[in-house]
Formats: sequence, structure tokens, C-alpha cells
Amino acid sequence: MSTLPQREVNNSSTSLRWPLLIMTAGFIARLIPAWRLWLNADEALHYLLSVQPSLALTYRASLTTAHPPLLIVFMHYWQRLGTTEFILRLPSVLAGTAACGMAFLCFEKVTDRKTALIGLTLMALSPPLISLSAEIRQYPLLWLFSISALYLLEVAVSDRSWLAMLAASCLLWLAMLTHYSAFLFVMTFGIYSLIRIVGARPKAALIAVWATGQAATAGLALFLLRSHVQRLQSNGLQELIASTYLRASIYHKGEVNFYWFMPRENLRFFHYLFSQGAVGALALALFLAGVVLLAGQHRQVSSASHPSPRLLALLLAFPFFANSVLALADIYPFGGTRHNSYLAVFAILGIAVALAHWQPRGILAQRSAWAAMVLILLLCNVFPTPRGEFIHWKDQQRPLMIAAVTGLRQSLEKDPHAILLTDNQGGLLLSYYLCGEKIVQFEEPFQPFFEARCDGRRALTIDPTRWIFKGPTFAGDLAALQQRYSLQPDTSLYLFQAGWVIDKEKSLRQEMARFGCTEQNFGHNILVCRIGLHPLWKQSLYLNSEDQHP
Repeated sequence: MSTLPQREVNNSSTSLRWPLLIMTAGFIARLIPAWRLWLNADEALHYLLSVQPSLALTYRASLTTAHPPLLIVFMHYWQRLGTTEFILRLPSVLAGTAACGMAFLCFEKVTDRKTALIGLTLMALSPPLISLSAEIRQYPLLWLFSISALYLLEVAVSDRSWLAMLAASCLLWLAMLTHYSAFLFVMTFGIYSLIRIVGARPKAALIAVWATGQAATAGLALFLLRSHVQRLQSNGLQELIASTYLRASIYHKGEVNFYWFMPRENLRFFHYLFSQGAVGALALALFLAGVVLLAGQHRQVSSASHPSPRLLALLLAFPFFANSVLALADIYPFGGTRHNSYLAVFAILGIAVALAHWQPRGILAQRSAWAAMVLILLLCNVFPTPRGEFIHWKDQQRPLMIAAVTGLRQSLEKDPHAILLTDNQGGLLLSYYLCGEKIVQFEEPFQPFFEARCDGRRALTIDPTRWIFKGPTFAGDLAALQQRYSLQPDTSLYLFQAGWVIDKEKSLRQEMARFGCTEQNFGHNILVCRIGLHPLWKQSLYLNSEDQHP
């Protein structure tokens, strides 16, 4: 792998100007959406779970989600500082920015400064890494803990510091308590660290701390599997997720060719990482080139101060291979979703290695190459074509949600007998923006409909397993609702929907129109409308008439 001229490296090493400038740009890019966008349903869920009277109840509430408890427990205390969108998102913004800084230090430790600067730029300006760092999510903390663990491993080996090794182990534990994708990172870390330590031949004390840390990591994994993951499997949540929005990221025999699945999902991941198909394909090619370049440098061996290029190639390639195998085995998804964002650090380092190897001649050519890379990243952010669930920033502006909630409140005040009707993701958002309390179900057994009070009004929410209203079942849902609560034909239902996939439910919009819905749209992802039950009564009268006159 090529390096910068020695004079340039030495000059750069005494200045933090470029790393700080890039990190500042990444920080601002995360601040803007954290300030301007309304919460999505997952963010509202994380917040609502954290609002519990005690730590014990907070931990119990966290067990109803598909994630370990750390974020929910942390938010239990953090939300006491404020409950605005920006305050709730601030830890993610800080953690996501800090993860970029730690990635720079880690990349520089194992390669060189030029590669590290390229990697930092990609980390700071990757569209999904920006979006996830501006939400109440587990992922920014996961990146920070995992990347810091890798960096401290290198510090421990090069400086022969058992304290750094202990700190790396502690960060692994925090990562595992943050998100279950950390299990795959821990597996990669274990293999890489074992080879790294064998090659460096450190003192017995360092080996003992490493071995103890790995044993404790295995113990924590076993505890989480038994206390939480088995519970998720027993209540069917894992199967529900795998059969809905993560279906494409799990191998299903007969739906896709076995040999095509792994290449396809790798391409989907790089598309996700840059939110553009063409850029994602180029990024995948660069990543593969980076791995090949590292693997081809067989003459360099690992030392205490530096891992060998071949070991780095293993570090980059192994997690992709392992995740692909787990997806083929229907254990963990792999593809173009946030659930694989832990792979970003490996993908970006491989891309940075390939780009750093290419050295245009002349200062002007080098600056043009940097400008082109930054321009491409900016275009990916301004004109994204992401895969899967996505709310465009223009449709997630906070004033749209405020206008929708204000209009809904005014409509309900004009009709004292009206009932608020919403699906699960809409109920999560109304709990935060209107009701001031939870109007959704968290713990089993789930009722088909959940009745609660929202801003002094009666509110009905469908159960979480159905998540959203759908066109083919909408009339049946209303009929079941009418029968369960003995609703009269003149009862007004005000339907509220907000979140993902709303703009794709054309059949639902058509079915709602049959019940008199005059849509009030606030962007493409928020809908409010009044529904009447007269069509159900007319249908019931017709069926009764048919029974009496065969």
C-alpha cells in the first residue's frame, strides 16, 4: 500500500486542521436533521420505553424490543434533561461524530494518514451514517464502542498495555449491550485479536487480560441469549421482523438463487451505504480492490506496532462473509438495511485503502480527486435513492407534524363524540406529539384493539403485530371495531397515520375513500382524515335482508 511522502506525513502529523474540519462538517450534517425533523416511530418507541418510574421497570420494558437494554436504560436518565426532539437525539449526534473521530485514529494506526483522512471523509458524509446519527438509535453508540475497541486493541498490542486491553474488552461489552449485530463484530474482533496477539508476542499479563476479557464477553453473550433472545424467539417477534421489512435480507429457498444471494446482498449493502446504486456498485468494486491489494502484500508481516496487510484483509473481508453465511442460515439479516451498519467501518477502510493506493500526479490532480469524492458524497446526500423504508427529509420536516397534530386536535374539539383511530406507528407518534401518554401496547398478550385516552379523547390503536392498516383488511378492521365497541353509524372516526410506507399504500387510500375519507396530507408520510361507518351499516342491512328473503 502506498504512503504519503515522508515530509507530507510529518507535516500533517503536527496538524489536526483537516481531521477537525471534516469532523466539523460531519457534526453539522448530523445537527441539521436532529433539529429539523419529526421523530419516526422507532424513535418514539425508544423514548416511550424509557419513560418508566424506575430502573427495574425500564429494563423490563426494554425486553419487549428486539434490542439489548443499554440505550433504553440510558434514555431513562437522559430524558430528564429535556424531551424535545433535539435533546433526545443529541447523544446520537455526539456518538456518531465521535465514532468518525475514533475511525480516523484507528485507520491511521493500522494504515497511514492519507488512508485515514479518506476514511474519515467517507464516515462523516455517508448518508445513512448521517441519518442514523440524527435519530434516537442504538447504532451511533454501537459504532463508537466497536471502533474504539479496535483502536484500543492496537494501542494495547503496540504499547504492551494491559489497561488498554481491559478498556477494549469493556467497550466490547458495551457494544453487545447496545445492539445484537455487535455479536458479529465480537466474533471478528476475537479472531483478529487472537492472530494479532500471537504475531506480536506480548507479555503474559496482556495475554491474561485478553483471555479474561474474551471469556467475559462469551459469558455476556450467553446471558443475553438466555435472558432476551430466547424470549424474542418464543413470542414470535423475530419471525415477524424477518417476514416483513427484513424479508429481502434473509435467504428464502426458491425465491432467489443460492449462489446469487451473497453477491446481491453485498451490492445492496453498498447501495445502502451511499444511497445511490451506481455509487454503491463503484464502492463495492473499490472495497474488493482494497482487500486484494492488502492480501497481495505477502512480504510484510505483523509486528507489535503494525498489523500485516494480509491480516487487515482478513479483518475487512471476514465480517461480510460471516454475515452472509448467517443470512443464508436465516439467523441474522444481511443487505441494504441499517441492521448491517456495523459493517460500515470495514467497508469504508477497504474503500479508503483502494483510493489511497491511487495517486494522481500533481497537486492539482490530487486536489481534484478529493473534490470529486466530496462532491459525489454531497450528491448522494442531496439526491438519495435509498432502498427499503425511507422518509424523505422534505416530508419529515417538524412543522408538518405540528400542523397535522394541531389540525387533528381542532377537529376533535369540534366533535365531542369523535374517536381517534390510528395504527401502531401512528399511535407511537401521537403518544409523543399529542397524548402525553402511551396509547399503544408494549407487552403481550396483545388485544386486537387497544383503548386509551389521548388529550382527553377516546383513542383506539391496532395491535403491534399488524403495525399498520392495509387496504385488503381495512374494512374488516372497521367491522371488528364496530362490533367490539358497539359503535353507531353516526360515530365519527378520525384516522391518523404517519411514518413509513404510508405513501405506498394506494389500496388503503382507495378503501378509506369508500368510508368518506377526505384526506388531509401533510407531506407524503402524514395523513389525517374523518371516516364514517355508514357503509358497514348499509352492508349489514343488505345481508340481513338477503337472510330474510332467500
